Amino acid sequence: MNKCTDQEQIFDLIERNKETLSENQVECAFNNLWQLQKQKTSLLKNVEYVGDHPQFLTLHNLTTNKIKLMNDDTLVNVLYITQQFAVKAHDPLIQALVTEAWKRMESRFDIKVLSTFSTCLADQRLYFSPLMGKIADIVNRNLENIQDLRSLCVLMVNISSLISQHFQEQLVNKTELLFDNMSSPEVDIAKRIVQFLQNVKYRYYPLLERCNKVFLDNINYLDLDSVSKIFDGYQFLQFYSFEFVIVAKKRLTEMIPLFDNPASFVKLFVALGPVAGPEEKKQLKSTMLLISEELTSQQALAVVKAMEDMESRNSHLIKNYLKVSVIPSEISILVYAISMLPSPHLDEASVSRIEAVLPQCNLYGLNDFATSVLRWIQYDHMHMSSITGKQLKLLQQLDHYSHQRLQQSNNLDLLWEEVKSLKEDWFRESLVEETIAALHRLMDGMNCMNVSKIASFISRTNYLSTLLLDKIASVVIEQIEKIHPFSILAIILPFSILNYDPPQRNEFLGTCMQCLNSHLGTLDPIMLVFLGFSLATLEYFPENLLKTIFNIKFLARLDSQLEILPSSLRSRVQFRLMELNRAVRLECPEFQIPWFHDRFCQQHYNKDTGSMNGAQLQIYKMLAEVLGGINCVKASVLSPYYHTVDFECILDKRKKPLPYGSHNITLGKPPGMYWESNTQIVGSSLPPGVERIAFEFLDSKAFCRNVPHIKGKSAMKKRHLEILGYHVIQIPHFEWNSMALSQKDARLDYLREHIFGAGKS
Repeated sequence: MNKCTDQEQIFDLIERNKETLSENQVECAFNNLWQLQKQKTSLLKNVEYVGDHPQFLTLHNLTTNKIKLMNDDTLVNVLYITQQFAVKAHDPLIQALVTEAWKRMESRFDIKVLSTFSTCLADQRLYFSPLMGKIADIVNRNLENIQDLRSLCVLMVNISSLISQHFQEQLVNKTELLFDNMSSPEVDIAKRIVQFLQNVKYRYYPLLERCNKVFLDNINYLDLDSVSKIFDGYQFLQFYSFEFVIVAKKRLTEMIPLFDNPASFVKLFVALGPVAGPEEKKQLKSTMLLISEELTSQQALAVVKAMEDMESRNSHLIKNYLKVSVIPSEISILVYAISMLPSPHLDEASVSRIEAVLPQCNLYGLNDFATSVLRWIQYDHMHMSSITGKQLKLLQQLDHYSHQRLQQSNNLDLLWEEVKSLKEDWFRESLVEETIAALHRLMDGMNCMNVSKIASFISRTNYLSTLLLDKIASVVIEQIEKIHPFSILAIILPFSILNYDPPQRNEFLGTCMQCLNSHLGTLDPIMLVFLGFSLATLEYFPENLLKTIFNIKFLARLDSQLEILPSSLRSRVQFRLMELNRAVRLECPEFQIPWFHDRFCQQHYNKDTGSMNGAQLQIYKMLAEVLGGINCVKASVLSPYYHTVDFECILDKRKKPLPYGSHNITLGKPPGMYWESNTQIVGSSLPPGVERIAFEFLDSKAFCRNVPHIKGKSAMKKRHLEILGYHVIQIPHFEWNSMALSQKDARLDYLREHIFGAGKS
């Protein structure tokens, strides 16, 4: 049999020797049949043909009679291969093999055999069976003695649905130990580790970094399936590797001409599409249109999700599959995709389908439906000037089920899993209060493993809960040894955005920096830029971090990374670097870090600066009235270092407004600033006693959602303008629009008091 070169030769041998085949020869037949299959490409494999062959049935019957004679390796190996040939789980042979394996595994199976047996059970989807639970128990009791990482990783993936958090931590620690003792870890081991972390929803950076290095070192050996699964795992765990994206993109691009069958091409489309360049996207889309009619509903759904990430839509593809979908997550994705089309519309049948699945949805699904319905309402209102009863009824149902889900939540980690990806419009209006209440109720469950997740979520809410933020700070201080440096940005962010100092501020921030200091050279450049800016917002300027960022080599690394980012994210990173550069120049001149963003700012602010909103226009006219004329107030001024100022006026030492253009004060360019536009740059030198006043209208975005507490960026801007010599008057929207200032005279008095009143701002 070992000399056979095709399956027919093996079947011929079985037919001629069926009376004398031993259990070892039975295993040999299975092995050779499977090896021949593995040598074929996916298109040429014919497992159904083999499974239906008369001599395979002969082999099947021979095996049933020899189960008791098989050793452990043979028993489990035959079970595994039999399943690969599509023999059903209810087949008597499969049942007999599983039963015999169950009897033996406690006392006889070694770790390798046990791992193969667990894979057989997983192939039957018996993840929650008592038998899989027994395997988990065996692994738990013998974990200390296990040295085979390959077999352990297989077991970890297969038992991941049944393990406790404590057992999970033990498995991760053991994996880390065995991984570090391997001379050259294998790709398959690294893939299974990522799969395990994805299964248990544990973003454990040390292992992810180790696995990522294995993938980078072996990129030429990764096939489409491997790259696709790695991308899925990274996306789910929110782990970003710039280096892997670069090499994987190149590897996948090389594969475009190799696949034309729907299954493989869909997998390539989903993996490459979101990171592809314009030419690759065009090539992918044109091929996808050619095969779109051949797609299954699952394949079409995967393409729709990828096209959302690519900011591309295909209404034909979407509306084919909404009618046949019955799974809530599928319906949610398709409805959301329809809502993104130029003219979204759902018929009665689609609405009924949505209503039927709402009770089964988690918060994420409900949120997707709500976002879609709101977009649908907005379109109908704009184009038909009407909102139908079925739309409002859907929104009411969505609101009801969402609040019910939040009120019934009793586990902090499970709650976070549901709220982590909520889209903000509907969430902010309908669910934020209830969500914060749930977080308060479950706050004692906060620990080193979930603290960064909770902090990241709070950052998105704009809701200032000092109770939650103080808890985050205390958990970080107490458990910093167990928190990875990658998590520090997420932890700092809500304090920065919401402009909040916990009682133990210095200890908290110092502890965070202590965690980061030894990793500054290896952390992602983009992460460090955002981290530096967030700390600067809190008036915290760690010298080590700033010297790392404002370094030629670091900035070169950052530039190379920016080249592959989407334009919106690239602009955001560049702007944050500019803002950090400005903050350091103004607040820490002793660091002597140069200002190098003139050209960037000139390009940015040379564009249309926008028009004033209604409140700003009111203030502008009233300031002109208070100050004695339109020539005594300037709008949309740029300060040195390019802060935008809503309005500006200048008072002499007797508090008399000075008209622009009629006095000796030079309103020119600060030293070193080059400008070619109609917007003047305000100089910084004034005669003694003359005061420059900056007026800032603060809309709702400048404040926390639940209290009139100014947020970090607005507070930082006020500090900077004061350093530049301005007297800053901030006009909160809730004061300007209050009942007390509902009359014009009251508003004029309000402005006079702030401008001319002694020491008031």
